Amino acid sequence: MAISPLLGERRYAPVPAGTIEYRERGSGRPLVFVHGVGVNGDLWRHVAPPLADAGCRCICPDLPWGAHSRPLAPGTDLSLPGMARIVDDFLRELGVTDAVIVANDTGGAVAQWLVGHHGARVGTLVLTSCDAFEKFPPTPQRYLLVAGRSRALMWLVGWTVRFKLVQRLPTAYGWVTKAAMPPEIMRSFTTPVRTIPGVRADLAALLRAADSKDTFAAADALPAFDRPALVLWAADDKIFPLEHGRRLAGLLPQGEFRTIPDSRTFIPEDQPAALVEAIRAFLG
Repeated sequence: MAISPLLGERRYAPVPAGTIEYRERGSGRPLVFVHGVGVNGDLWRHVAPPLADAGCRCICPDLPWGAHSRPLAPGTDLSLPGMARIVDDFLRELGVTDAVIVANDTGGAVAQWLVGHHGARVGTLVLTSCDAFEKFPPTPQRYLLVAGRSRALMWLVGWTVRFKLVQRLPTAYGWVTKAAMPPEIMRSFTTPVRTIPGVRADLAALLRAADSKDTFAAADALPAFDRPALVLWAADDKIFPLEHGRRLAGLLPQGEFRTIPDSRTFIPEDQPAALVEAIRAFLG
């Protein structure tokens, strides 16, 4: 699971799909951080701690999107609606209400479905650069749709992504950050899919279920979320177009749109201080 001790104490939450591991720090209004495929709570290691110190309860789960350590129950629905249901079950298990959902990458698509269909426990939404509309999965990763149908190909993906040269390719993590992430963080992200067969099976199931009809349906439901919403897009994003961010903000009745300069998709990695400041200002 996430290795960053500054994220707080390691905890476990049982949900119908299995067990979600998470770290929690601080007290106050709950901020729940929803990451994307191929990463875990370590993505937020520079964002959650300062927000916790500012008076928030920061909850960083290792969601079962391929960099988790506890495989899910066989047959778990890992379509976009199923992923959102897992997050909703997680919120319910923790007794979280009036949550601020902060989401990135695939987690942003999950958050869109969550607020449109299971939004009762969500009070505020913060979307950062993320999958939306036809970009699910985004173009550089579409080969994974084929890999997800073959155990051998999934094993190959898991084995090769341990190498830095592969990690910096556009088909892996190369376009999500401007500079390579620290080796220990990349090991946190890539070791489970290589070493835990159940994690590979979960990721393969997620890939087989990926369908852009679900992201379009998620966007169609956003007008139902008439609560504060902030859409922050990386100004230098090479994967998700700025226009998608503007469209998402326009669909949210209280949506605001801003850009974060000098960043690619993983804003929590490239510009964590700017992201923290934007969230703090938005929350007042």
